Amino acid sequence: MAIATRSAAWHALLPSLVPAKPRIFFLRSRPGRFLSHAHGLRPCGAASSLPPGEYLPPLFSVAPMMDWTDNHYRTLARLISRHAWLYTEMVVAETIVHQKDKLDRFLAFPAEQHPIVLQIGGSNLDNLAKATELASGYAYDEINLNCGCPSGKVAGHGCFGARLMYDPEFVGDAMSAIAANCDVPVSVKCRIGVDDRDSYEELCTFVDKVVSKSPTRHFIIHARKALLSGLSPAENRKVPPLKYEYYYALLRDFPEVHFTLNGGLTTIEQVSASIRQGAHQVMVGRAAYNNPWNMLGHVDSEIYGMPTRCSSRRQV
Repeated sequence: MAIATRSAAWHALLPSLVPAKPRIFFLRSRPGRFLSHAHGLRPCGAASSLPPGEYLPPLFSVAPMMDWTDNHYRTLARLISRHAWLYTEMVVAETIVHQKDKLDRFLAFPAEQHPIVLQIGGSNLDNLAKATELASGYAYDEINLNCGCPSGKVAGHGCFGARLMYDPEFVGDAMSAIAANCDVPVSVKCRIGVDDRDSYEELCTFVDKVVSKSPTRHFIIHARKALLSGLSPAENRKVPPLKYEYYYALLRDFPEVHFTLNGGLTTIEQVSASIRQGAHQVMVGRAAYNNPWNMLGHVDSEIYGMPTRCSSRRQV
């Protein structure tokens, strides 16, 4: 669908899309029952409690980070915040497929870590499908495909991660295969572009193709492009300029899709401001790892309007 057509349709529908009452999101209760829960677009002010086993939507999530978001860090994060959504480190599909007798090593996690998302990586359709099927037994709450990592080991030699943005047709097929082998939502984490393929029109083509070929309705958008040669992974998190305008344009042009904003957010005040400005959801990476109390310690109260789990770092 042309961008102009989508924009026109969005503006035509705008009056009916502005809710007179708080929007309805869903609480998921293990082992998969959903309950409705009213939640506004902005962080709630009133505190309330949830029954055990129920959780709120991913207004705030901690990004998947290799060697960082392992079981130990996720245990700490969950002690601080009950409602932040947690992501695993990326697990390569081939690792899951070829280590069937050691799956617990790569996929097991304590039940207390729910809600939790498994991020997988790869560029082989059969292995992505098989890996998802094997991972389904571990009851993750969502399966995410990495289309954003710019490292040479992943996007270079491995030919996946951010390199997949060159082939939206394949990503659509991959997401269809992943979705067919699990019974939870599926999502894509990507950049706004890669190398010289960095126009907003090309980003729309990527999203459009994935949505049209699969049930994917959630994209995590790192609001920087990736440069696959000449920059290290660390430089790729800092050097390419942030273009939040791309993210907010996606909200306008794809009203049927949920988008999480990622990149450059380092304080809870910035997270709250982004949600007030209309961001569906926000993901924070290294700031939630380097300063877990300063970031995660305020998520439940300021983003979700719920009681904080611990009153101090000493208690944690």
